[in-house]
Amino acid sequence: MESMNFTEGKILGPLMKFAIPVLAALLLQSLYGAVDLLVVGQFSDAANVSAVATGSQIIQTLTFVITDIAVGMTVLLGQLIGEGKRERAGKVIGAGIALFIFIGIAVTVLMEFAADGITGVMQAPEEAFSQTSAYIRICSGGTIFIIAYNVLGSIFRGIGNSKVPLITVLIAAIFNIFGDLLLVAIFHMGAAGAAYATVISQALSVLLSFRIIRKMGLPFAFCAADIRPDGGLIKKILSIGTPIAVQDLLVSISFLIIMAIVNAIGVVASAGVGVAERLCGFIMLVPSSFMQSMSAFVAQNYGAGKPKRALQALRTGIVISLCFGIVLGWLSFFHGDRLSSVFSNDAEVIAASADYLKAYAIDCLFTAFLFCFNGFYNGLQRTIVVMIQGIVGAFGVRVPVSYLMSLRVPPSLFRIGLATPCSTFLQITLCFIYLAYLRKKHIFDENEKTQPSLA
Repeated sequence: MESMNFTEGKILGPLMKFAIPVLAALLLQSLYGAVDLLVVGQFSDAANVSAVATGSQIIQTLTFVITDIAVGMTVLLGQLIGEGKRERAGKVIGAGIALFIFIGIAVTVLMEFAADGITGVMQAPEEAFSQTSAYIRICSGGTIFIIAYNVLGSIFRGIGNSKVPLITVLIAAIFNIFGDLLLVAIFHMGAAGAAYATVISQALSVLLSFRIIRKMGLPFAFCAADIRPDGGLIKKILSIGTPIAVQDLLVSISFLIIMAIVNAIGVVASAGVGVAERLCGFIMLVPSSFMQSMSAFVAQNYGAGKPKRALQALRTGIVISLCFGIVLGWLSFFHGDRLSSVFSNDAEVIAASADYLKAYAIDCLFTAFLFCFNGFYNGLQRTIVVMIQGIVGAFGVRVPVSYLMSLRVPPSLFRIGLATPCSTFLQITLCFIYLAYLRKKHIFDENEKTQPSLA
């Protein structure tokens, strides 16, 4: 199976070659989630749109946490390849699989019992309460498939292969489209139908993906005996991934708090923000793809003792992301109504979504810096720094500013949305301050070895 070596040669070419399949996979994954909202928006009512919008935020939060913990595997695998120690990679994957089997069982049990309580905490509108709870419960029943689906992607990004994750998400997206059309458009099952389509599509994707992987093979030895709870390797995975997961969990909670604030305004505002957030998933694809690519690229160079090359990759990623950010920001600010009409035919929902998107247009410029910085620090194993700046931005700025803006009469989704670029700006400032600190410590001196052996 093909894998890439990022430690030699030019930076732009290999980084783009790796990032483009990551971007395509993220695009398909966003389409995958957007299809639920799109089909429900066209064939059901505002209550079901609100249910999918709120419920998918909950499931997305869980998915982010799982994927972030799996970044520990991505970084460890990247560093082992950078060090030339591929023989250790199979052990890392086996320990990771054992860890995530346990996590999957625990999350499934917890969410099945907590679905109604979470829906209540989210202040889901009364007319959408039962649909929201059902969506969360159904998706939670398929947690093990969601975990397997995302862990597979983390493993292959770690070994420098971004094509296999693209294949897995393509399979899932195709099944999900057919499932949504069948269960929502034909059988009129609303939010519940969208949830069932999500679980079934991911299960089928995982099963087919394992067959593909068995046929293609891995660039190192791996067998069933490697799947065991190796305490040392699990600790390393968690030490890298947990701060990222905590940061994203708390940041996601901050967005859930904002969703709860908006839900209290009314079902139209709730559906409007749900549509806008789904669009933001597309808007943020480029910086997100560079964040994931940066982690793998930097991890290999960090393991190979080439931190200066990693810093050059950071600059390259920011420049490319910023170019895309300018274009996407312009579309979001001036054409948010047209974008929103793709997901809803309700004029009030479209207007509410477009108002919220204007604030995100500003954030398009800032995330070009922030996401690349986060991937960069993740690859350097400075994940605690990523966690701290994320928490400070979320609860020091985003939540309080959103709440204060919601108290103004009449409430404006644009003003509430401004909390996000304000938060991102603060986080970027903290990232630059820490970068100056690392420079002062001579971390990026030529040929300086910064990462001890993982063997």
